[in-house]
Amino acid sequence: MSDLRNKVQGINPDLKAQNIKSFADKSANIYEAINIIAKRARLLSTDLKIELNGKLEEFAVNSDRIEEILENKEQIEISKFYERLPSPSVIATDEFLNDQLEFRYRDMDNKED
Repeated sequence: MSDLRNKVQGINPDLKAQNIKSFADKSANIYEAINIIAKRARLLSTDLKIELNGKLEEFAVNSDRIEEILENKEQIEISKFYERLPSPSVIATDEFLNDQLEFRYRDMDNKED
């Protein structure tokens, strides 16, 4: 997953308008392209959430008293880093438009067998 963090740091986290025809050029139609991007975004979201939770578990405090909870600068920096990353949908869209995603039709694979 660390390679994903390095790869997405070059992506602009801001949303920008996209040419709809560029989506249709990469797949059979626009709706199919959006479905592909959405599935990849869900996968990225899950992976990033698991990675972030794993890192934050190291700082978990097992006490019932609120007074004992201290601010940890490392924990704050980790959280800020993940907040600055582009959203999974922006990452997935960038991957799709740059031909970094491979997709296939499940029904077509079954017919070939």
